Amino acid sequence: MNTSKIIYSINIEDVQNVAEEKLGRKLKANELEIIEDKIGDYIDWYSAIDMVMQNEILY
Repeated sequence: MNTSKIIYSINIEDVQNVAEEKLGRKLKANELEIIEDKIGDYIDWYSAIDMVMQNEILY
């Protein structure tokens, strides 16, 4: 099994879609860099994985 395979990703288009919906505009390059640098601090990966296992995989 390839343990470095990416399971889920967020791309620039995803970020820009949210920006357009919430801000009414696309983000500038420096704003995208902030999102790129900080988004991982706001996503609780452990809980997301745990919730999927609890809901979709029998323990």
